[in-house]
Amino acid sequence: MKQEITSLLIANRGEIAVRIIRACQELGIRSVVVFSDIDRTSPHVLYADEAYHIGPAPSAQSYLVGDKLIEIAKKANVEAIHPGYGFLSENPTFARKVIEAGLIFIGPPASAIEKMGDKTTARKIMEEAGVPIVAGTVKPLASVSEAHKISEEIGFPVLVKAAGGGGGKGMRIVESSQDLQGAFKSAQNEARSAFDDDRIYIEKFVQSPKHIEIQVLADSHGNYVHLGERECSIQRRHQKIIEEAPSLAIDDTIRDGMGKAAVKAAQACNYVNAGTIEFLFDGEKNFYFLEMNTRVQVEHPVTELITGIDIVKEQIAIASGKPLSFSQNDIQRNGHAIECRIYAEDPLNNFLPSIGTVERLQGPSGPGIREDRGIQQGNEISVHYDPMVSKLLAWGRTREEALRRMDRALHEYLIQGVITNIPACIHILRHPRFIDGSYTTHFMSEHFDPEVLRTPNNDEQTAVAIAAATMVHRQKKQPIVTASQPGQINKWKYQERTRD
Repeated sequence: MKQEITSLLIANRGEIAVRIIRACQELGIRSVVVFSDIDRTSPHVLYADEAYHIGPAPSAQSYLVGDKLIEIAKKANVEAIHPGYGFLSENPTFARKVIEAGLIFIGPPASAIEKMGDKTTARKIMEEAGVPIVAGTVKPLASVSEAHKISEEIGFPVLVKAAGGGGGKGMRIVESSQDLQGAFKSAQNEARSAFDDDRIYIEKFVQSPKHIEIQVLADSHGNYVHLGERECSIQRRHQKIIEEAPSLAIDDTIRDGMGKAAVKAAQACNYVNAGTIEFLFDGEKNFYFLEMNTRVQVEHPVTELITGIDIVKEQIAIASGKPLSFSQNDIQRNGHAIECRIYAEDPLNNFLPSIGTVERLQGPSGPGIREDRGIQQGNEISVHYDPMVSKLLAWGRTREEALRRMDRALHEYLIQGVITNIPACIHILRHPRFIDGSYTTHFMSEHFDPEVLRTPNNDEQTAVAIAAATMVHRQKKQPIVTASQPGQINKWKYQERTRD
């Protein structure tokens, strides 16, 4: 059913809320946001058409209170709610409540969220649909003895994983049968604590894989497309740091096969809206379904830069009942894009969050540079939320040009008051394994040395710089500071939303 969306509530904060606001502004849609105590002067609050206080800083008392979000949506007289990513974006109960309240949920059906959120159910659906999966179980294990039996059948090493979780929680690599019982119990305990669900399953551990994901879009008229792949193998603690598109590891034949498998996966769960199918890609060029993210991804701008398709606008159009305005054959890739997630965290201290006030902030700019940021100078990086400062993207006609632009932009970035991972990003981008594209999900454990950041003139740093210079014809640079002015903010808004 087609229903025009003229106003929507963004049930989120930070850079994704700003990103959605910008899409709304371009579409002529009234944007409404919510804010916790600590977010009163955050950019998403100042940029939106309307803003409502939702509670104290802890997310359990603010952004995760679904009933309060729906109450505010009704009060603001909007037609729809966009959940962004994180928080309640993959909560089927919230999605159902939004629909029951007579509002449009800008995301997939609750049934699809539910099916793909349960890892064993998702594996079973993929197996039945003919989408390749890693050898293992498609239902939770009843006991440790059953885990031993399955592990012996598929061979060690194996992964013990939480059926109802994600983000690396409730996951253990098991090298031998002697370690299985302890790993099973500890994974079970962690899963129970994190997800209130201690169901465990097992799959074969893929040695040194790449993490490749495919962006899909589907409308309510039965049209499905994929927008190609993103390479997301640079991770720490299962958290992505750097993404790029296209992947050097994927040729056109593999790309076509993965794209068709991703579409088949979306069709198998009757998916509608934007979603992402994540695959493991091994050294033999085999790919296996890992999971589906039933929301807009953090790294969606990488795909936007090489396809020219605004994924957030497409989400809104699909939710309003419109058919996709393009077919698979219309989608063309153009150039290369790289994204660095800029976090307030200390690479020299195991990437622990750096809490404090951002005293000075000047983002980079120039040709081919995009920054999606959710904080501004004077805002606080707090213990309550993810310490992401921004997503910095570089586009180039070639990968070499994109790498050069990203390196320049990282050197231009000025942030004071908190420690960031910018030096780590520079180190990774200059590493020969990143430059030649041979890196895997084990890059950080195998190749990242934080001591290189502490002693910038040592031999290893010099060798890395020479290799990078040889391979991308690096030009010598000096750090540059450019003032990237924020958009003009209505003074009345600022005064009203910052008063006590």
